[in-house]
Amino acid sequence: MANTFSLDKSFLNREDAEAYVAGKKTSTTAPGEERYYAVAVGREPGVYTDWDTASLAIKGWKGPKYKRFNTQEDAIEYIRMHGNEEAQKVLLDTAVEPAAKKSKKSTAGEDLVAQDGPDVQHVYTDGSSLSNGRAGAVAGVGVWFGHGDIRNVSERLEGDVQTNQRAELTAILRALQKVAVSEKLRIFSDSKYSISCVTEWYVNWQKNGWKTQSGPVKNKDLIEAIRAKIDERTKAGTKTFFQWVKGHATNAGNIAADNLAVKGAKGSE
Repeated sequence: MANTFSLDKSFLNREDAEAYVAGKKTSTTAPGEERYYAVAVGREPGVYTDWDTASLAIKGWKGPKYKRFNTQEDAIEYIRMHGNEEAQKVLLDTAVEPAAKKSKKSTAGEDLVAQDGPDVQHVYTDGSSLSNGRAGAVAGVGVWFGHGDIRNVSERLEGDVQTNQRAELTAILRALQKVAVSEKLRIFSDSKYSISCVTEWYVNWQKNGWKTQSGPVKNKDLIEAIRAKIDERTKAGTKTFFQWVKGHATNAGNIAADNLAVKGAKGSE
C-alpha cells in the first residue's frame, strides 16, 4: 500500500503527527498549503485536494493504491504510472476531484493516453515469452517509437532465463538506450510489475541488500541497469515518465510493440 510519508517535520502532539500521516489537516499546517491525494486504484480513482474526500474513494476497497503529493503534476503522474484503465479515463475528464461515475467513453485504446508536450518522446515497450514458465520457453523484446522508426527494436531476449518479466524489463532498458540523455521520454508499458520495479519497489530492495523474505530479488541486473539510465537522465535534468496501458486491447502503440516482441521471440527477421 502506497500510503507511507516522510516524517521530516515536528509536531506539537501525537494527534497532529497521526493526522499528518493520514493526510489530514493539523494545527501546524501552514495556511494555503497545497496537498494532492492520488487514488490510482480505488472506488473512485482520481486526484483529490482533501483527505476526507479521498478517504471515501478508498474506504472498504480491497488493495487500494494511493499516495499524497505536494504538487498536482506529481499526483497525476502517479496515476499514469499505477492507475488501472478506469483511472486513466478519469484523468482525461478532470485533473481534480472526479464526479461519481464520470468517465470519457472511448472506442480506441490510444484515446486513453493523456497528452504530453511536444518535447516529450513517446515509446511503447513490450515483452513476449512463448511457453512462458515452461521448459523450452523463448522470449522476445519489442520497442516501438513509430511507423518505420529506425529505433524500433524486435529481438530475441538474451540469456538463459527466457521469462516474460525479463523481456518486459529488457524492452524498457532498450528504449532508454535508444534516446539521448537530454531527451524527455514517456515509456508506455502494459507490465505493472516492470513499472513498479523501477519506480517504487527498488527503493526498499536496495535498503535490504536486494533480498526479500522469499530470497534474492529476481531480475536485479535489469532493474539496476534501468535505474542507472534513469538516474543518469535525472542528473542531467531530464525527466523520464512511465504510463501503464492495458495490454492486448486496442492501443495501437502497445499492439505494435507486442507484434515486435512476438516476432523477436520467434526469431524472425
